[in-house]
Amino acid sequence: MKFVTTENIIGEEIEAALGVVTGNVVQSKHVGRDIMANLKGIVGGELKGYTEMLAEARGIAIERLLEDAQSQGADAVVGVRFTTSAITQGASEIMAYGTAVKLKR
Repeated sequence: MKFVTTENIIGEEIEAALGVVTGNVVQSKHVGRDIMANLKGIVGGELKGYTEMLAEARGIAIERLLEDAQSQGADAVVGVRFTTSAITQGASEIMAYGTAVKLKR
């Protein structure tokens, strides 16, 4: 299934908007990552463990977004956006959302 951040898909015509679709995941910190992050905080630099964690969470959120779209009979999702929020200390949510659409065939 196609998903794009734009409002249209080049070369495709949208027949109908089916509604908002979402996919989210709440990810908690890992003790090992926290220890490495604290050490990295002393010397500076990228926190690769957290970067990897967020990339994994983003992938899960996209999968869930596409599952939601598929359950509505969509051919694609347009206007995809991401948002994050803190749920509790040590846990964050990443959400992907967009508009499920039916393409003209």
